[in-house]
Amino acid sequence: MANEKPKNKDSIGRTFLVVFILCLVCSIVVAGSAVGLKSRQQEQILLDTQRNILSVAGLFNPNMTTEEVQQVYDDRIEPKLLNFKTNELSDDISGFDLNSELRSEESSIALSPAEDIAKIRRRANSAEIYLVKNDEGKIAQVILPVYGSGLWSVMYAFIAVDIDGVTSRGITYYAHGETPGLGGEVDNPQWKAQWLGKKLFNEEGVPAIKIVRSGSTDSPYGIDGLSGATLTSNGIQHMFDFWLGDNGFGPFLKKVREGALNNG
Repeated sequence: MANEKPKNKDSIGRTFLVVFILCLVCSIVVAGSAVGLKSRQQEQILLDTQRNILSVAGLFNPNMTTEEVQQVYDDRIEPKLLNFKTNELSDDISGFDLNSELRSEESSIALSPAEDIAKIRRRANSAEIYLVKNDEGKIAQVILPVYGSGLWSVMYAFIAVDIDGVTSRGITYYAHGETPGLGGEVDNPQWKAQWLGKKLFNEEGVPAIKIVRSGSTDSPYGIDGLSGATLTSNGIQHMFDFWLGDNGFGPFLKKVREGALNNG
């Protein structure tokens, strides 16, 4: 009819329908991409872990290709699962995931305020550690994962310990959110170099490594604190007080000092 009004093609309903369809399509694309890239992401996470382990063991070269990293890792690194209750090692590391372990009351323990000096709340009943073999195939180092709260974040590191169970061979922090130029100096090669040859325990087997905020670091136990980052330095100290103690790797490292990892 001549007086019939044209339909409004820009109605609110049509607008919402278009927006809904667009969001649905975008969601499908994003979800599909995430699924498709998941295996690739997992490969990169594994490769990054291998690089960090080789680095703290003194076996990494920045010019190494991906294939070379994987080859050196396979030749020189032997992953093991440490049971904190028995301090025994197992080859069965398949499926171990720290975050999953910490979410389960069956596979982790809650720490009391007095025990939780590293401010991590819970400790898994097991830990994935790494044995480092020398050119002769003998175990020369053991790499331990340690973590604890800094100023802004939980800081995650690998510490390499000599077969004597006492001497540090190196450290690397592979994840943290500390302030660049302050607490973030844990990434500084000069600061990390201090750890080479430092003693983690005294002659009585008591944890002795100290983050020194002022004074001399000539002591076999002294590590220079991070200037302007007192809380991060305190976090590092508390981290090692915990992980070198009875609720951490202390009992296992005592066995190492007694020759548990020596071949023959």
